[in-house]
Amino acid sequence: MKPAAQKAVVRHLQEQHGLSQRRACDLAQCNRMTARYISRRDDDAQLRERLKKLAHGNPGLGYRMLCGQLRLEGWAVNHKRIYRLYREEELQLRRKGRKRLKSEGRGMPQPATAPNEEWTLDFIHDALSNGRSFRTLNMLDAFTRECLAMETDTSLSSERVVRVLDQQVAQRGTPQRLRIDNGPEFRAKPLDVWAKKNNVTLFFIEPGKPMQNGQIESFNGRFRQECLDQEWFTTLKEARQTIEEWRINYNTKRPHSSLGYLPPAVWAKRHSDNAETLYF
Repeated sequence: MKPAAQKAVVRHLQEQHGLSQRRACDLAQCNRMTARYISRRDDDAQLRERLKKLAHGNPGLGYRMLCGQLRLEGWAVNHKRIYRLYREEELQLRRKGRKRLKSEGRGMPQPATAPNEEWTLDFIHDALSNGRSFRTLNMLDAFTRECLAMETDTSLSSERVVRVLDQQVAQRGTPQRLRIDNGPEFRAKPLDVWAKKNNVTLFFIEPGKPMQNGQIESFNGRFRQECLDQEWFTTLKEARQTIEEWRINYNTKRPHSSLGYLPPAVWAKRHSDNAETLYF
């Protein structure tokens, strides 16, 4: 038991049970000198406040650097005293949070109820016949299930993701949000800046929960089963051409079970026509 706790027990036994100090110290196993000791140390209130202000203003500095700053300001302190206050105020736990743009969200947004309300993106990997790997950036409209783009290359950076998004925005308009995983291409600054500039919300799925982006995961499975596993690409040009042909076929000819076995582009056209009829 710490001395402060022992003194508290002794005080309790004396005040509540009327025991003598000697008897109370014996029961609490506290030295009588400890029980009688009265600290002459001041409460360091001003020093504590100044230390906290310096620490929060300089989150990269440890207690020794802070001690040096205090000495420069005229405080007569040593590093042991500063270390004690530093620990008591839990300043060693302070963290300066990463600045994030307001365009970021996390978890599961509400299901899309209209075209261009939500686009969902993901990458998938494969390799050419010579072993050289390549990737595709797949982009879907979460409401119509249309595959908007499939960018294919050996390397796809965040800047490339932004370029593909700009191309689709020019053709279809701006989405309200993007649902994406926590990959480095999606967490990089260019996409954050693009989202803020275009007033688009970025919804990041929780790590380790790919089914929070289940639509693109299902699409990737069909794409691998029906295209990648069936083809033997010898060049990147051949892969791009074949993948684009498959994308067009997926949108215009391949039935989609969740759309009443209509192709996504056909279903989207019927939905648009019905919406216009209801409006007028």
